[in-house]
Amino acid sequence: MAAQQPRIGLIDDPRLLAGAAGGLVSALAALWAFRGLPAGLGLFWLSPLPLFLAGLGFGKLALTVAVGAGGAALLAVTPGLLPLLLWLALYGLPVLLLVALGLRAGPRIALTTPLALLGLWPAGLTLVAAVLAADLGGLEAVMRTTVELGLTRMGADVPAAAVDQIVRLNAAALALWLGIALAANAAAAQAFLGRRGLALAAAPQWREARLPAWYPALPALAGIAWLLADPADALLPLSLSLVLAVPLLLQGLAAMHRRLARHSARLPLLILFYVLILVFSLPGALILVALGLLEQYGRRNPPANM
Repeated sequence: MAAQQPRIGLIDDPRLLAGAAGGLVSALAALWAFRGLPAGLGLFWLSPLPLFLAGLGFGKLALTVAVGAGGAALLAVTPGLLPLLLWLALYGLPVLLLVALGLRAGPRIALTTPLALLGLWPAGLTLVAAVLAADLGGLEAVMRTTVELGLTRMGADVPAAAVDQIVRLNAAALALWLGIALAANAAAAQAFLGRRGLALAAAPQWREARLPAWYPALPALAGIAWLLADPADALLPLSLSLVLAVPLLLQGLAAMHRRLARHSARLPLLILFYVLILVFSLPGALILVALGLLEQYGRRNPPANM
């Protein structure tokens, strides 16, 4: 009697099963937040985690299935295309690109190009938003209306000068939030998979992250465009300059962790630095960007007392 052949079908492929499960869980977390249910904000932060688990544990095919399954689920249960487009723009497509760029040939996950993508992707979204807002009075008018509506709903009475400041920094704040959310979920997924021997590639040295040599020129060029722009049209180049500087800020954070890695008071110093960054947000961000530039173009192996 011939030996029974193992079944090989779509439902027997672990990559497809993991991808479908990851996409559905991610879509459910996003939908929970879209409906305004309790703990929705926290679940929205964790929405990319199942996607990273599928991609870093089962490969690009599983992640593609996850994005497709999650998108189909949101399209089926939500009215209109806005929830689907938000989920794809914030999580689905960037996670797909990050994993594809990170899981290249090599024993470890690559960090250089994915780190640059954390600035390039929000910059692209900013350009798309500017194009879509052209018929609604421009990007600044749309952002100002959105900020004022949000402040009104919160019952906050904010001076006009503060509203102007929020409008200027709004795109950069969203880009920083997105970059931190994606990086944190990617690190958590890789750590979870690595402890169980399921990761496709070894974890990278997160503290050694460094941008491509050409990348710092992009925020500099956008900053020059902002300085030369007419004041009425200055918001777009300013937003692009700040958004593109987010990877430099993240590289500065990585450099700070690396320089304190062997310090005896590492934990108290890190807590102190993070508190100072939160209290003095803008000066702290500028210092981190400067540290990122120093890490990019300075000495490769600074002394421990630096």
